Amino acid sequence: MSALERSTPAAASLDGDVLVVGDLLVDIVAEHRDPIAPGSDTAARIRLSGGGSAANTATWLAAFAVPVRLLAAVGDDDLGWRARQHLTDAGVGFAGPVFEDAATGACVVLVGPDGERTMLPDRGANDRLPVGAVIDALDPLPGWLHLSGYTLLGEGSRNAGKAVLSAALAAGCTVSIDAASASPLRAIGAEAFLAWVSGASLLFANDDEVEALGGVRAVLHHVGAVVVKHGPAGATWTDGAETVSADGLEVDLVDPTGAGDAFAAGWIDAQRSGFGVEEALAAGIAAGATAVTRHGARPG
Repeated sequence: MSALERSTPAAASLDGDVLVVGDLLVDIVAEHRDPIAPGSDTAARIRLSGGGSAANTATWLAAFAVPVRLLAAVGDDDLGWRARQHLTDAGVGFAGPVFEDAATGACVVLVGPDGERTMLPDRGANDRLPVGAVIDALDPLPGWLHLSGYTLLGEGSRNAGKAVLSAALAAGCTVSIDAASASPLRAIGAEAFLAWVSGASLLFANDDEVEALGGVRAVLHHVGAVVVKHGPAGATWTDGAETVSADGLEVDLVDPTGAGDAFAAGWIDAQRSGFGVEEALAAGIAAGATAVTRHGARPG
């Protein structure tokens, strides 16, 4: 049996839904055509949309008709109500909790003339995700756990992230990790992060995030395989023994926000359906390419 065949969870992962763990945010997106003028005004188009890496992936999974729940924390406020309603409308189950004394997280997303994005997140209630919520979310047990790295990078939610990862691995769930973002990875340190995700089946990361983690070989000492996203150039999967690469798709860029989250959803959907690495890469790239052709980080 080849490594490509071994990497496919196939029917086992179809038993149970997908539990996505991470942030649920409201994005405040500011698109500016001209370079930002420090200390002055720069015209921009501003809109609110659903955000949070984990929530984005969950909504893309739901769009692919995958049964999915999201474990995240929000505040008992207007933004929190809107964020949960968006999940319900998208077909995503919300696994709580809701805090009366915390604000729902938000992220200011600056999208420049070249499409490059800069994010200014306030995780709000997400950084208070309690370990107790993990127990409730794991009943029923999912077939696949997808954990956003932001849960581990945030000090307040770290114990919950470690707990859900440990429990899912012990139960035999397929576990994938999103590396989140290069800057906080460098701040926390590659050694610590890789120790936390050790045992996972797969880690998704872009080129900068892989570099922040010490390179592909260092990551493979802790996880079964790595998918490296190269942006418009495509993506590469490797388990250390075999490597598969796929080219990107040429599309008209509108907004790159959430492309990596969509990629993860496309990959998970393909693997749950029994497809191998080449098909999963193609599905991830197609989902990411679709995401960048529309405004916002979510489908529809």
